[in-house]
Parts: sequence; C-alpha cells; structure tokens
Amino acid sequence: MPTPPFFPAHPLPYGRQHVTDADVAAVAEALRGDFLTQGPRVAEFEAQFAAYIGARYAVAVSNGTAALHLCALALGVAPGQRVITSPLTFAASANCVLYCGGEVHFADIDPATGLLDLAQVRRLLAAHPRGHFQGLIPVNFAGLAVDMEQARALADEFGLWIIEDACHAPGGSFVDRRGQAQRCGNGRFADLAIFSFHPVKHIATGEGGMVTTNDEALYRRLLRLRTHGITRDEASFVNPGEGGWYMEMQELGYNYRISDINCALGLSQLARAEAGLARRRQLAARYDAAFALLAGVTTLAPGRPGHAYHLYVVQVADRRGLYDFLKARQIFAQVHYIPVHRMPYYERLGWQKGDFPLAEAYYARCLSLPLYPTLTDEEQDYVVACIREFTNQ
Repeated sequence: MPTPPFFPAHPLPYGRQHVTDADVAAVAEALRGDFLTQGPRVAEFEAQFAAYIGARYAVAVSNGTAALHLCALALGVAPGQRVITSPLTFAASANCVLYCGGEVHFADIDPATGLLDLAQVRRLLAAHPRGHFQGLIPVNFAGLAVDMEQARALADEFGLWIIEDACHAPGGSFVDRRGQAQRCGNGRFADLAIFSFHPVKHIATGEGGMVTTNDEALYRRLLRLRTHGITRDEASFVNPGEGGWYMEMQELGYNYRISDINCALGLSQLARAEAGLARRRQLAARYDAAFALLAGVTTLAPGRPGHAYHLYVVQVADRRGLYDFLKARQIFAQVHYIPVHRMPYYERLGWQKGDFPLAEAYYARCLSLPLYPTLTDEEQDYVVACIREFTNQ
C-alpha cells in the first residue's frame, strides 16, 4: 500500500459505532410512541435477531454482562460449582460465575487463534473425577468462532453445560464435520449463547445484550429472571384467581430489561448487519495483504472462513513502542485482553503469573488496530503506512 498523503482529520480508534439517519429516525419514532420500555420493539428485536442467528429463542437484556449473569443463574451455578473458561477474554466471561458463588477455572489458549484450546480443556477435565466441573464458557475471540461441535462433544463426555460467549461474532461461523457452516449462537451446540450490543460491536444499541437458545424451558426462565423473577403468565401461577392486576414473584430475579428505545436502534442496525460484516471482512483482507510480507508483524488466523472480525489483532515484539507511536499519529489502538487471571482480583483468588503461559505470551505482543465499517480505505492505508514506518519497512 502506498503512503497516503494525508494526516487523519479525526482520531482513528480501534472500534467505532456507525449511526445513520435511519437509526436516528427509528429511535425518534420510538420516543414518540406509547412505550419507552416493555413494549413491542423488544419482542420484535428478539424475533428478528433469533432469525438472523438461526436460534429458536432470543431474550434481550440490558447488556452483555447481564446476559452472562442470567445464563449462569438459569443453569443453576451455585457455591461449590466449578466452571471453565478462557483467560483471554473480557472479565465478565468469568465474573458471571463468581456472581453466583461458583468457582472459575481456566485453560490456556491456542496461540494461532486466541481461542480456548479444547485439547487443554480435555486435559483439565481428565485430571479430575467426572462431575468435578459443571460448565464450560468458550469465547469466540475477535470474531473467530470456537468449534462448538467439538466443544459439545467434550461437554457431553464430561457432563457439562455450555454458555457460548459470542459477543465478538454475530454473523460469524465455524465449519462442522459435515462441511456445513454453523452460525455462532444458533443453539445447536451450546445450551445458551450471549451477545453484546456495546457501541464498538457489530450491532449497537448504546448498551444492550441478548441470550439465544433452543431450549424452551431455559428461555422461559430467562424471561422471568430478567424481570425480578416475576411472571404474569396465569398458567404458571402458584396462587391463581386474584384478578387481572395479579403477578407473582416466583424466584429472586433482577431488573435486566432493555428499553424499546435501545431495541429500536438495534432493529435498525440489524437490518444492515450483513453489509457491516462484509465491510469488516473486506478491510481485514486488505490488512492481511499489507502484513503478509511485513517482517515482525503477525496476525491471528488470516482469511479463516466464518471470521466475523470484531477485532483485527496484530502481534509485534515492541507492543508498547508501536502503541505509543500510533497514538502520537492519531491512531488509537487497543489491547485485547489483559488475561483475566492476571487481574489483581483474580490474583487474590490464587491465580499467578505463569499459570497460562500461552495467553500471557499472546498478551505481551498483541494490539488491536482500527477496524469498523466506516473506516475508509485511505484511513486504513494511513494505519498501515505508520506501521511500516515504525518497523522501518
């Protein structure tokens, strides 16, 4: 790529929301409507998102962390239960287990992808009696999908449930053993899957999240748990016959609802989700081509089928040097992630530096570059030119 003859007019972050006039109009219409919350747009967003992902049911909630917490509650995580996840993720993937009093355990990553290494999960499971662990939370990192068919087989062998953290991969997929693409969160392999609609994600609602599942019983429990554990379903009442005003709190739930305002924005964004995904893949292919012959810069699984490209990650020896170099040139890269077990809170739980060397080695070299649908080719060329300058190539 040639060095672009310009300095960017505005900072280039690693991710950015794309809000159009149609999005603004959809939100304005919701604001003028009869319902700001608990209205028809919530159910409409759930139905359309479930259809997009290929799952039977979807439950919209206030954010991705709420989605994780509700999943852990619905699956019965309790004190003394042990759940395995990746150390290379946002802390919420692990925290949801702690919220319920459970214990978090980690297995290391595949350094070629950043994904949880299922072979290491197997070794961890095999080192303990069957029943020692209760659950597995694989994370679709950066847009790369875990092979959920293999994860399901492993979980069935050792008696585990699965929460698929698909926050990075709406529209992403893996190829199953029959050669068919399986969309992330479609419910065929995980008991529950979760998504986030934070502004830097593929679909933005401001804040918001979604749980998808093919299990009707879990679906109905999630609906109850997101609204204080309260139901208005007469068929499920313990004490029926009170009157039309009647509702029952049947268990301890939370206020994890999402508003019609958020869902109006989500519906508008969902309508162009595939176009945004296509642009992310186009930009990733341009990065792949630029870095293919650039010494000292490596990428995660370039060109892998089904990659949803929430992030475009490079690895370099002098990560801090490149980070500062780019920042001085209005390019605001980011690091995804500090391994969860290296956070002080988790260190106080007993995890130590060196416990997961592959995740730690990845962390020492990783940097997420600007990648979002409104990034222009010219802006991307500028990012690449700056990296070439830093590496003297």
